[in-house]
Amino acid sequence: MIVRDFIFWLSTKKKVTDAIARRGIKNGFALRFIAGEKIEDAIRACQELNREGRRISLNHLGENVTTVEEASNVRDGYVEMVRELDRCGIDGNISVKLTQLGLDVKPGGRELCQQLTDEILAQATRLGRDIEIDMEGSPYTDATLDIFEAVRRKRENAGLAIQAYLYRSEKDIERLAPLHPKIRLVKGAYREPRSIAYQKKLDVDASYCRLLDELLDGRFVTAIATHDSAMLDHARKRIAERGLGHDKYEFQMIYGIRRDLQQEIREQGHPLRIYVPYGTEWCPYFMRRLSERPANCWFVVKNLMAEIFTGNGSKR
Repeated sequence: MIVRDFIFWLSTKKKVTDAIARRGIKNGFALRFIAGEKIEDAIRACQELNREGRRISLNHLGENVTTVEEASNVRDGYVEMVRELDRCGIDGNISVKLTQLGLDVKPGGRELCQQLTDEILAQATRLGRDIEIDMEGSPYTDATLDIFEAVRRKRENAGLAIQAYLYRSEKDIERLAPLHPKIRLVKGAYREPRSIAYQKKLDVDASYCRLLDELLDGRFVTAIATHDSAMLDHARKRIAERGLGHDKYEFQMIYGIRRDLQQEIREQGHPLRIYVPYGTEWCPYFMRRLSERPANCWFVVKNLMAEIFTGNGSKR
């Protein structure tokens, strides 16, 4: 927790993030977790993952636009991502953030965001694709659920992430059950207060297992998004006990993280999707990834030291 809090604090310091942003892609260490800054970089990474038998979920990094023009431009970018996946024959979908689609625009942000999300879904429907809506910080939870419900009632190709560390998530899952949606269960990567979220890993893990048991009861398509070995064991046990087919679940992992576990899941014959982030606004995401696991921090420190002493940093 101390390491995580320290990295979150660093992520608010512009001089630190600017220094990381200048070096991360150029010298390679960010490419462990980021597919690149341009869509063509991401497409190449997706093609490689497909060749390895992994589905993908492509994510263009960035958050919190505040004008209609910015939100419309993001909508156009998401539509282009869907078209590019289709053009290249990639087995995958896209992940979207509602704060990129005008949720913070005032006035009328919710209405604008819902309209733009529906337009992306309409294009995805025409191409036989689906999208997954990310869950962001708790100030956006209610609006995200409302918009998801509205677009899901019109189109069945929308899925949603739910965060296990929020106390409210069990009720949110029950609220969504009549829609029989795809739910991506994550632990949660934002700093939330004790009043609304579990703070201890033990409690978050227990919540994750409870929610996963509920999601694997046949009413949902479940994306099991975790790199935690204990959570993976729990999921595999429940899947075997309930005899679930591959159409009812998949595992999801993040590009560049626990590639040993990714390989293990594939070798066992489970469906696996890799969350592939790209874009120029990668540093906040990158800092969150560092905070989740001390080994990630050591990877970056090692590459920074290599840069200082030899002028080089490893790219993978």
